Amino acid sequence: MTNPTVIPADPPTHRERHERRVGSDFSELSRRITAAGLLRRRPLYYTVRFGLVALALVGCFGAFLALGDSWGQLVVAVVLAAVFGQLGLAAHDLAHQQVFSRRRPSEAGGLLVADLLLGMSYGWWMNKHTRHHANPNHEGKDPDVSPDILVWSRRQARKARGLPRIVGKHQAALFLPLLTLEGLNLSFSSFRALRNRSVKRPVLEGTLLVTHFVVYFGGLFAVLSPAKALAFLAVHQGLFGIYLGSVFAPNHKGMPMIEEGTRLDFLRRQVLTSRNVRGGVLVDVFMGGLNYQIEHHLFPSMPTPALARAQAITERYCAELGVPYHQSRLIASYREALRHLSSVGEPLRAAEG
Repeated sequence: MTNPTVIPADPPTHRERHERRVGSDFSELSRRITAAGLLRRRPLYYTVRFGLVALALVGCFGAFLALGDSWGQLVVAVVLAAVFGQLGLAAHDLAHQQVFSRRRPSEAGGLLVADLLLGMSYGWWMNKHTRHHANPNHEGKDPDVSPDILVWSRRQARKARGLPRIVGKHQAALFLPLLTLEGLNLSFSSFRALRNRSVKRPVLEGTLLVTHFVVYFGGLFAVLSPAKALAFLAVHQGLFGIYLGSVFAPNHKGMPMIEEGTRLDFLRRQVLTSRNVRGGVLVDVFMGGLNYQIEHHLFPSMPTPALARAQAITERYCAELGVPYHQSRLIASYREALRHLSSVGEPLRAAEG
């Protein structure tokens, strides 16, 4: 599929006006998905999955205590980065009520996993992620494409000032190094967000966040020498950030951006801005089901094990409608994202030269 950089704003077509009168294309897809039973909760799957992640976390803690003040702890740091990545995916599924159908247990689980175990505010992240789902790749509405450090469109590049202007010139090359800071950035943003209204329980979340870091830093510097503790911190947080970026970057980066004023129905808004990643069971585990990004955006509460069947139904339905449906392999998805980053930074490089 050839992806335009931007989906331009157009007046509503006759088809769009007709859909508003008689129902959307998404309604028919939703009927098919529901009829296939793909929205039912999968308690056994999540019990096994979360149980394995919990065992891995306990195993890392045990290995950390057993090794003591040793450079072998860097191996623990590598494994713990992967476990933290899986915890992040667990928090994501809890936030979307994929695990529990009711809000209270979903929120309790999210606070435990995100705040206490990961050191990231559940309330802040959920608010941010909900806005992303409502308007993916929409400049001005999707917080994931705001020009904080990187620029995501040529329009943003031309307006960039300060750090985004400096970084944006070579952001494709800097993307991977910047990901090493993503874990720490999430924690810093979480503490900063405690003063915002987006966090409904700032005292509770603040207490859980402080507890996380007291145990985390206390354990590091109580067991390891300062040099080894700092090395552990760098390896663990750096690889954790790269893991998160490797999972989330293929989902939308390099897919069309939506201009202000563009009219798209729900199905097209989600499908045209999302990318699926093919690759089998290993990719499914690595990405926690987010490789089925199109289906996840259409049905956010769908449990992970149902996404593969939903993908086949959705792809066929999009073909019936003539809606472009984009998939690629994992490495190819990274290439597409990096090419996009390089392309949108071109105005900055041109201005420099």
